[in-house]
Amino acid sequence: MIELTKDGDLWVARINRPDKANSLTHAMLSELADIAEAARDARVFVLTGEGKVFSAGADLDEARAGLATSDVWERLSGNIAALPGLSIAALNGTLAGGAMGMALACDLRIAVPSAKFFYPVMKLGFLPQPSDPGRLRDLVGPARAKLMLMGGQKLLADEALRFGLIDRIVEPDALMDTVRDLAADTLAARPDIATGIKAMCQG
Repeated sequence: MIELTKDGDLWVARINRPDKANSLTHAMLSELADIAEAARDARVFVLTGEGKVFSAGADLDEARAGLATSDVWERLSGNIAALPGLSIAALNGTLAGGAMGMALACDLRIAVPSAKFFYPVMKLGFLPQPSDPGRLRDLVGPARAKLMLMGGQKLLADEALRFGLIDRIVEPDALMDTVRDLAADTLAARPDIATGIKAMCQG
């Protein structure tokens, strides 16, 4: 249910469980975390999904059995955040719940116009994963982070763009072409220059 394709130094990990809104099991999250760790060898790492939803978050049955509070979410987002190359979340649709963490850990987030964004963790009686609120705050500011995490508000794509949660909105048929365009300069650059610029941007 996780598909990995490699085109030279461009790696694309695709969540392929559209019949379940790309909800994530522990096995899927572990596989994604392993892929993200191995992607240190890639120049550009892309996360996307199959169908009209990027991910609805945790598989409901596994969430009830403890997945909602598993440290595998933090392992995945930490591995993505640690990548020396460019990481891009190509959001083919709605992003919900714990799945938000992997997108927040990416350098760039590109979304289709129909995408919606929400993180109803408080309503479900859980704390978010440790790094997610800080990354969300850094993108949208503390008040808007509270709007989502405490106010339970769902953002539409245009509002998410205004807030800084995503960086661009593109039509579905142009999503991967846009990703490749964004990746082109990094793929063409000398590796030490590309990684050096990323480090400088992160401070």
